[in-house]
Amino acid sequence: MGIGGIGALQFKPALGGADGATNLLQGGAAATPAAGGDVAASFADALSQAASKTVGTLENAEKMSIQALKGDADTRQVVDAVMDAQQALQTAVAIRDKIVSAYLEVSRMAI
Repeated sequence: MGIGGIGALQFKPALGGADGATNLLQGGAAATPAAGGDVAASFADALSQAASKTVGTLENAEKMSIQALKGDADTRQVVDAVMDAQQALQTAVAIRDKIVSAYLEVSRMAI
């Protein structure tokens, strides 16, 4: 499953605290569930948007690097784009690690 497939994931609404995670992913903005009150759908949407932004940042860095090889971009522009891409990738990996950790913790809970 690639990055584009994140939006198709089905999350269980029984997970408490999904609102806080959605707020975090949306940069602290107030998250409101969809009209049907489905917090899981808004969380999946937030993950999808975050993944799309990360991919866009990585693509921008790649384009800037190619432009630099052609002599059309300044070194500073390339460095800025690559640093932004590195930060976005590190953030995506940290979020993934937190999601996996939370899933493992929930899966160990006795019901």
